[in-house]
Amino acid sequence: MGLIDTILSQLGSNVDVANLAAKVGLPQDQVEQAIAALSHAHTQDGDTVDTAAETTGLPADTLQQIVGHIGGEGSLGQFAQMIGAVGGEGGEGGAGGLLSGLAGKLFGRG
Repeated sequence: MGLIDTILSQLGSNVDVANLAAKVGLPQDQVEQAIAALSHAHTQDGDTVDTAAETTGLPADTLQQIVGHIGGEGSLGQFAQMIGAVGGEGGEGGAGGLLSGLAGKLFGRG
């Protein structure tokens, strides 16, 4: 079970990435990237889905489906907080820094 699956299971959303990927018709790694991008975008100014769409190149309607399947914007906030707790508080070690690092690695920028 990957990091994203582990965090999603702790949210109680009963979503696993493989099943979610099958539901939205994307490869599992692309869904993981989308969830990371959505979580990162949730901590930024602007619309979460639009920001993640710009980052991933995925259509906004596909990303909106993913948001719905994982439990909505509230779950994204909890996901971002949980990743922040893993990374520590403040500076680059906080949620923003850890999410940036995770998204960068997933998108080949880290």
